[in-house]
Amino acid sequence: MGDLLDGSVSGNAVTTAMGDGDIWFPNLGIYLKNVPQNFQVFGVTIALYGVIIGCGILLAFALMSWSCKRMKVKEDDIYDMGIWLIFFGVIGARLYYVIFSWDHYKNNLGAIINIRQGGLAIYGGVIAGFIAMVIWCRVKKRNMFQLGDIAFQGVLVGQIVGRYGNFTNREVFGTYTNNLFAMRLPVSAVRACDIDENIRSHMEPGSNYIQVHPTFLYESCWNIMVLALVLIFQKKKAFDGEVCLWYAGGYGIGRFIIEGIRTDRLTIGGTNIAVSQMLGLGLFLFAVITDVIVRMKKKTKKVETENTI
Repeated sequence: MGDLLDGSVSGNAVTTAMGDGDIWFPNLGIYLKNVPQNFQVFGVTIALYGVIIGCGILLAFALMSWSCKRMKVKEDDIYDMGIWLIFFGVIGARLYYVIFSWDHYKNNLGAIINIRQGGLAIYGGVIAGFIAMVIWCRVKKRNMFQLGDIAFQGVLVGQIVGRYGNFTNREVFGTYTNNLFAMRLPVSAVRACDIDENIRSHMEPGSNYIQVHPTFLYESCWNIMVLALVLIFQKKKAFDGEVCLWYAGGYGIGRFIIEGIRTDRLTIGGTNIAVSQMLGLGLFLFAVITDVIVRMKKKTKKVETENTI
């Protein structure tokens, strides 16, 4: 994917100029040369973003299949439902992004269907996928909450892997930082609208790069932690659907925090309110409150049953 140079790559040799395809983590001593956004097979250009998303989907199905065996759920249901969730999830992810970026697309409607350069909003995909799951389960008369507990594990895997598509696209980064994971990108490789004043003010004179938070990495690592906790505790869930709440709460609060430092936030109308931050906080509160209420009701019901006996 690129040439990894050793930690000695630093100093004046590359401080004033980076190649258009390079990515640099200066405080880690990592300099990646010519990281591609696409490649060709028999003359056909294939976007690396799409390949990474595809790998995420395959790994998601692998984990869901394993969880089906572990939780004694019919695997065919997950595969059948999963195809519909992916189809409507992609549509929902694109629509969400376009709706909250309408100023960019209103004069270029043909670009709406072009997702090769990114532009898929996770929350849009989750919302559309959830609706598709509800409909599928009702039509097929399946336990939506039981299947949802497995499906959302797959969603986490897809998000963990998919964020690296943002890495190759040089998108989904935060404002300026000089922390351990600070990332440098050539100005020519990113969208001008994603460079805020804080980033500009820290650009070194004569340099052609910006230094930013790699928020794609933060979110991927956060989701790995959420997934690990889900896999550890899923057999101890108190009711079907609780894993869905763990996902909503865990991912929601992480996204709320990380979204605060991103420069490409989708906002509500003419305000500076980041829609994903509000959704993240709302999901976290909903998940915590719902989980507590359901657990209390189950505990109360258990006590009443024991007293009756």
